[in-house]
Amino acid sequence: MSNKYKIEDTYAEAFSGIFCRALVTADEKETLNRAAYDATSTPGAVIGRVEGGVESWVSVDHTPDGRIGALLQFWYGSNDLEKFEVELSYRIRQDILVKPFTSLFDASINPEGYLDTMKQVGHCGDGYEWEEELYGRNMITVPIAIPDFKIERQLGYARGIMGANFWYMCQDKKAVLEGGRQALKAIHEVEGVITPFDICSAASKPETNYPWIGPTTNHPYCPSLVEELKSESQVPPGVNYIPEIVINGINRVAVQEAMKVGIEVLMDYDSVLGISAGNYGGKLGQDKIQLKELFK
Repeated sequence: MSNKYKIEDTYAEAFSGIFCRALVTADEKETLNRAAYDATSTPGAVIGRVEGGVESWVSVDHTPDGRIGALLQFWYGSNDLEKFEVELSYRIRQDILVKPFTSLFDASINPEGYLDTMKQVGHCGDGYEWEEELYGRNMITVPIAIPDFKIERQLGYARGIMGANFWYMCQDKKAVLEGGRQALKAIHEVEGVITPFDICSAASKPETNYPWIGPTTNHPYCPSLVEELKSESQVPPGVNYIPEIVINGINRVAVQEAMKVGIEVLMDYDSVLGISAGNYGGKLGQDKIQLKELFK
């Protein structure tokens, strides 16, 4: 990492969330990709919904049914397990169950408890669903028109860190896209993390003039508002773009490692002028990850 780049002496403000780690399998790659990406496509924690991401892709040698798989994380930003169960079921029913020849398995590590999938997903069989032991697991078989969707009866949940982030200050679009994608590639090598927004162009703030929307634009960091805001603007000279990468992870160690490797990649780009992070005086969460401490 070159010393000519500036890492701001600040912190990323993150918060606690509950998550399920699950494994979706399919017969072939195209269906698997669609199921994995569709089920995790909408980051929704800030509006009271589930958000998710693909943690990794899994070979046939490491899945219960010997098919290719994708390891997914689904996150919820409150402790309301009943609501989490409902919101998670929408993702499973609408984005995975409907894809041909897919199955879903629990992939939790040291779960705090379990969600029962019968009420919200199993009963899609309209009472004709059944339970059986398959692959050494207690599975529900849901009869559907392309027989049949299989889901493990219990999905474990645990608590982790949501909303950890860093911003990279860019001069040009190449740094935004090419640099960001290379950073994501490095981040996804870290076990236990996801990036629900990937390269995010819309950093927000908790306070808003329009509370029915939820978080709105973090206006001091909008390059297009530099002239209008004048001294209120926080956009550094020469910076034309401020993308954000958000990271959720199973624990603080995994999140910190993911932040570190992502930032290190971006330091190789001459048109990345600095690194910062979103923090909001404790309005978002109490978990503070100091950027400079990542490199000690």
